[in-house]
Amino acid sequence: MSELPDIPADCPVLIAGPTASGKSALALRIAESGGGVIVNADAIQVFANWRILTARPSVEDELRARHALYGHVAGDADYSVGHWLREVAPLLAGPERPIIVGGTGLYFSALTNGLAQIPPTPPDIRDEANARVATHGFRSLLAELDSETAARIDRLNPMRVQRAWEVLRATGRPLADWQDETPPPLLPLDQARPLLVDADRDWLNTRIARRFDQMLDLGALDEARANLDGWTHENLSTKAIGAPELIAHLRGELSLEEARSRATIATRQFAKRQRTWFRSKMGHWHRYRPDSA
Repeated sequence: MSELPDIPADCPVLIAGPTASGKSALALRIAESGGGVIVNADAIQVFANWRILTARPSVEDELRARHALYGHVAGDADYSVGHWLREVAPLLAGPERPIIVGGTGLYFSALTNGLAQIPPTPPDIRDEANARVATHGFRSLLAELDSETAARIDRLNPMRVQRAWEVLRATGRPLADWQDETPPPLLPLDQARPLLVDADRDWLNTRIARRFDQMLDLGALDEARANLDGWTHENLSTKAIGAPELIAHLRGELSLEEARSRATIATRQFAKRQRTWFRSKMGHWHRYRPDSA
């Protein structure tokens, strides 16, 4: 289970797995042994305003191998899987083989299965969706989706539910209809080595708790303080796990220990959702279990 398959030096590598499972370390190991550029496939690690809290590769790791698509987007900017695909396309054709690593399953799905060409959401509809979620919760949007779309998306993921609702509201067509018109993928799965980091749940939960403490030691609270002015839940970058809790602490709404506890629980819940998604969508990927897991 912990053995890596044979990976030719010119073959693209895909590494998916839940948060704190050691994906980045594995990517670095492969890059140093066989060459390649490490490409981010995490929807929140693209943002410049969070480094510590999103566990982006350290400066030292970035010196050991070339990294791309990390921390290059302003914290108040919109960013979607469509943006990511456009930015990853030239890296697929570049001189270095890509080692694409992250925990955002939708990115890997769009890369290897294709992405429907859906028009962008108008700002007024995005505002309407944000207001609905703030007042009634994301499940109020889920209730208005068609059955086919609801069956396909991750119904526990507020971002995915809101996106599906926005598509229906903006275009008059269900997301499932757009998906059925998906163009060919940029990187078919049989042209890459797909690896799924399959860590034991208890081992992973221990790492999650330890890692958040390490983030605090490294200055995550100062990082949150730098994001305090202008903080708004409408920015995608505020979805960083632990960010709302640390902001609440800085506003005097939670003690630091309460913020730490809630952030750790939120991270565990997020990892559980990731593991569920990976099991349902990536059953045919090569499973890699870290030696200590």
